[in-house]
Amino acid sequence: MATSDFVLGDVAAMGAGVFTNPVEVIKTRIQLQGELAARGSHAQPYKSVFQAFVTVAKNDGILGLQKGLAPALCFQFVINSFRLSIYTHAVEKGWVHNNKGEISFARGMFWGALGGVVGSYCASPFFLTQLQAQAAKQIAVGYQHQHASMSDAIRRIYRKNGVFGLWRGSMANVSRATVASAVQIATFGQAKSLLKENGVITHPTVLSFCSGLAAGSFVSVAITPLDVITTRLYNQGVDAQGRGLYYKSWLDCVLKILQSEGLYGLYKGFWPIYLRSAPYSTLVLLFFDELIALRERYDLH
Repeated sequence: MATSDFVLGDVAAMGAGVFTNPVEVIKTRIQLQGELAARGSHAQPYKSVFQAFVTVAKNDGILGLQKGLAPALCFQFVINSFRLSIYTHAVEKGWVHNNKGEISFARGMFWGALGGVVGSYCASPFFLTQLQAQAAKQIAVGYQHQHASMSDAIRRIYRKNGVFGLWRGSMANVSRATVASAVQIATFGQAKSLLKENGVITHPTVLSFCSGLAAGSFVSVAITPLDVITTRLYNQGVDAQGRGLYYKSWLDCVLKILQSEGLYGLYKGFWPIYLRSAPYSTLVLLFFDELIALRERYDLH
């Protein structure tokens, strides 16, 4: 596996992350809004995606839309260095192709999922939605942690719950990232192959852009419930023994959300997830393809 694949995957993902982190902040706030409360029985500072942007900018300042950017970029650096390079290596070795030499959707999903599992588990300590959730008192939702920065958050978590505290909720993140990565990468490869083979789009940049947009659309539909669960598990407070104050486990989280918020609760934040997933998938895969093209052009192996 070429070292350059790791580097290119990192750069592509972090570049996309800068643009999409504000949507991630809004998504996190909406998912935590009305946590374990019946619909309509709680304060609703975030009423829509656009209104949420205005509310955050007004109360937390314009930089409030980039809360948690540092750990978000670190998370993307780690997870994508694995998943994109693993998938690219599989493509180069022909492991995602069928007997006819065509890209297999099922094999693409497998290698995409494998990369997602490895990357998301290793990146788990940087999944700090706790920082994205921190807000001014009048618009605060969910459990409010008082972290000063990414390093402060990691230090506090480690001091309170040890190294295992940094991986609390990691299994939920692994399942979320596995589905997201499998759907994103497999759909991207399949869409790109279909569009190119049928002559619909031939320009490389436009082809990557449209394929990435298709991938992001499918991802947002597939992962919303998993994303809600992951956000809730990572953001909840813990007691002295490191046990969650709200949820005991992944299953307990699902059952409590269904019981108190209904099925609607598992789909909170669908639109910001879509607005984040579609452009993110488009940007990261477009950037990655363009960087790969530059590498091949100038033989930067």
